[in-house]
Amino acid sequence: MSKPPGGRLIVFEGGEGSGKTTQLNHAYRWLSSQLGSSSLVCTKEPGGTSLGQTLRQAVLSPDAFICPEAELLLYAADRAQHVRTFLRPHLNQGYWILCDRFIDSTIAYQGYGRGLDLNLIHQLNQITTDGLMSHLTFWLDLDVEVGLERARLRGVGDRMERDDLAFHQRVRKGFQLLYEHCPHPMVRIDASLGETQIAKQIQASLKDHLFP
Repeated sequence: MSKPPGGRLIVFEGGEGSGKTTQLNHAYRWLSSQLGSSSLVCTKEPGGTSLGQTLRQAVLSPDAFICPEAELLLYAADRAQHVRTFLRPHLNQGYWILCDRFIDSTIAYQGYGRGLDLNLIHQLNQITTDGLMSHLTFWLDLDVEVGLERARLRGVGDRMERDDLAFHQRVRKGFQLLYEHCPHPMVRIDASLGETQIAKQIQASLKDHLFP
């Protein structure tokens, strides 16, 4: 299978416990089998750079108290560094990037979840990304209570996972609205299905959207 020239940014989004990291890894292995792994990289937000790892620890620490505005700005700092020192350089070199969360998470979590001004968030996203958008985004949609139970079974939850049910329901609603009005290609995946079935759906979408 041949790939189109140039880099591609493929993003995996979803609420807590939706399986996005697991499915990103499945997609990486499948793409590696189709194209080879030399032009593929995986990354995440927050935490895709050295600075981002420090910011991730700060913003997700279970014991941290961070007001919504500070939370938004910490994520923005992570993204600005990520775009300029990792995403843009790798895309310019022709890499295909699989990214665990990007701008849609900020809109869903800090916008709809925290209730911060959406216009402000869009402005920050423009500044931090310099207009970079994903070539394809997968939204792994799952019932909030099911996802939180999955997250709980993993062990000690991070600060986001420990937030209340109403917050996570607002986040899911935010992703739903993004899916309905998204300016970039976004595919909804039913994350209640089996792991293998989900992976096959994602593979089919990758073929349809990104291969000539």
